[in-house]
Amino acid sequence: MKYLTVDGMFSGTGIRDSIEGGYIKPDKLGLSPELKQKISSWLNRYEDEHYAQYEDKSIVSKLDAEGVEICQLLKSEIPDSKVEYYSTAETKKIVV
Repeated sequence: MKYLTVDGMFSGTGIRDSIEGGYIKPDKLGLSPELKQKISSWLNRYEDEHYAQYEDKSIVSKLDAEGVEICQLLKSEIPDSKVEYYSTAETKKIVV
């Protein structure tokens, strides 16, 4: 069983090992090219909001909703996993 956390932390990969800590490169998880691209694009937009100090709450809300969607896609591509989401902007876990 893999325990993973999706987050938009600045300078992260978007996926952390929930037990051992540290970021995991999406390539190491055998993810589809589409999901890897989705994570990369999402991280870039989350980084942009980091620089804007998360001022636009509607953008943050959309990014967090997309992060939850990424969690669900991870679960479907890695069936033997438990995936949770951490909103970096809101500094809280969101149940998936």
